[in-house]
Amino acid sequence: MDLRIFTEPQQGASYEDVLRVAQAAERLGFDAFFRSDHYLAMGGDGLPGPTDAWTTLAGLARETERIRLGTLVSSATFRHPGVLAIQVAQVDQMSGGRVELGLGAGWFAAEHEAYGIPFPGRRFGMLSEQLEVVTGLWSTPVGERFDHRGRHYTLTDSPALPKPAQQGGRDGATGVPVIVGGNGPRRTPALAARFAAEYNSSFPEISDIPQAFARVRAACEEIGRPADELVYSVALVLAVGSDDAELARRAEAIGREPAELREHGVAGTVAEAVDRIGALRDMGVERLYLQVLDLQDLDHLELVASEVAPHAR
Repeated sequence: MDLRIFTEPQQGASYEDVLRVAQAAERLGFDAFFRSDHYLAMGGDGLPGPTDAWTTLAGLARETERIRLGTLVSSATFRHPGVLAIQVAQVDQMSGGRVELGLGAGWFAAEHEAYGIPFPGRRFGMLSEQLEVVTGLWSTPVGERFDHRGRHYTLTDSPALPKPAQQGGRDGATGVPVIVGGNGPRRTPALAARFAAEYNSSFPEISDIPQAFARVRAACEEIGRPADELVYSVALVLAVGSDDAELARRAEAIGREPAELREHGVAGTVAEAVDRIGALRDMGVERLYLQVLDLQDLDHLELVASEVAPHAR
């Protein structure tokens, strides 16, 4: 099972904080470093203020060597799809082909109000159209043109440049691997089946994971796509201690209760974390995003890398 570090810098982190965690994750052997794409803290003052996700990833692309990089997830409300396709392709080139794009409809109305970003009431159609445009731009052969006329976006005679470095699109086409996530029963599985290299269920009830995966597999079958072409992943909060006292300190640092973390995350003692990962593997989880909320606690990553990760692999 792949283990990936997933951070929430909008809660209060500078670029230097994010860089420190990303480089530690690379040094410790984690598969990837991902970050949220938000502009407003959800509780607390968020100091020193937000960092833009794709600006951050561009910097990390040049300051890391191996680890994969991406968003979980970028909001379709933040960027026009043509601009997003250019940004992500460029960061993929800068990284030597290590980037992945998680894209969602967006949900946090307050951050849109705070920074003057339009927040339409119905956004799922925007997301579907953005996925069509972004993947279409990347997969258009060099020298050909891309056109799109939809409800939300119109592109005319686009040269569809630049291209990403990697061949991560559907059927080996040029493109960055796309992650579609969410726990909706119908529309999300359909989008994942059509566009995604990976389906992600973020912070689900543990018992709901097999059903969520089954819905995506069924959606793949409906359109004639092999369901095993997708990677099936979950994101869960991380809080592991060498003993109960250390766990309690880590829980307090992120404002959570140990019992609640144990119920909903990869949390507890090392043995408990290993058991949870084993249970997730039995449910079909192939990739696990570990949500790290205290970006100052690099000892936490050291513990997981040395004591938990070997059992996951």
